[in-house]
Amino acid sequence: MRLCIVSETWLPEINGVAHTLARLSRELHQQGIKIDLVRPRPAPLPGEQPVASRQVPVNAEMQVTPVSLPGYRDVQIGLTTPQRLQSFMQANSPDVVYLATQGPLGWAARQAARRLGIPLIAGWHTNFDHYCGDYGLGMLTWLTRRYLRYFHNACSLNLVPTEPQARAMRTAGIQRVEVLARGIDSQQFAPSLRDPVLRQQWGVNEHQPVALYVGRLAAEKNLTLLQEAYQAMANVRPDMAFVVVGDGPARQQLEAQLPNAHFTGFIHQQALARYYASADIFVFPSLSETWGNVVTEAMACGLAVIAYRQAASATLIQSGHNGLTLPVGDADAFCQAAVSLCQHPADYARYGRMARLRAREQSWPGIASQFINHLHQTQEMHHATSASWRV
Repeated sequence: MRLCIVSETWLPEINGVAHTLARLSRELHQQGIKIDLVRPRPAPLPGEQPVASRQVPVNAEMQVTPVSLPGYRDVQIGLTTPQRLQSFMQANSPDVVYLATQGPLGWAARQAARRLGIPLIAGWHTNFDHYCGDYGLGMLTWLTRRYLRYFHNACSLNLVPTEPQARAMRTAGIQRVEVLARGIDSQQFAPSLRDPVLRQQWGVNEHQPVALYVGRLAAEKNLTLLQEAYQAMANVRPDMAFVVVGDGPARQQLEAQLPNAHFTGFIHQQALARYYASADIFVFPSLSETWGNVVTEAMACGLAVIAYRQAASATLIQSGHNGLTLPVGDADAFCQAAVSLCQHPADYARYGRMARLRAREQSWPGIASQFINHLHQTQEMHHATSASWRV
């Protein structure tokens, strides 16, 4: 089996989609799948990248022209023609093409694969329709949803990370939708990486709580609620520390609103687990996630997670048992839960222990095996359909 992955983001970029695709690709390679890659040409990053970020096994790679989004230069799309992609696919003969993103690059690859009669699988990694409202473009939401429906309905299979997301897509008119969750490396992310020296840098001892956020600092992450929750927690636990890992266009504004928080910028995946494991409570107010890798990473490191009841949080967290989830959009309940939890060390320690056990069930080898089954089924269905047309 040979798979061509088409994505507008890839390592060494730091985001959930890039890390998900890289981890999945490594597992697929170990299980005998050959991988081709189409992506935008990566921008040079300062400093030497960790070797692990370059160890994604790829048989053939095509890099296309990158274009940064206006006002958000860290996010880019890829531009090329269906003809160039068609030539690349003809030269490498993939059995299936996986479209990880639905931007211009995904559209061009969709056209090329259809011309060549190669079956298509599309992944739902980003809620682009949700972003329209976050960036003041609500009037474009209906048009974006119409485009996404048209894009995905040309594919043999569409994979989403949770069953609620699958139901929402089916309701929106998208066909052939199945669930493929995300995995976690519970050896890389583990409570044993807790670092007293790092906690000292944050100004806390072993008995003072640390509340952590990891993610992009951008409008779609609901950062206003993050600020409100942090400030509410500080009112009842003035001795606690707040750590914000990540970067983005909203960082300067958030730093001004939370002058006592520790802002680290981006932390590479190889070092990130130490930051998780050295915290106690993970505060994640985002409503734009399709899954939310940071939730599973925090759980694997033994943190008590506070999040809205959606995406990975709805799937993995049993509220009051291994974390706390709140009704979607209830900001007051979110802040109240954060305030209550930071005052009860026994509770957040117990949630963290149970969260670790739940996260360990999400193994990447198991996720990759499910993905391979989807590849084979898609290929068989495509051959059967082609045969019926010939008859």
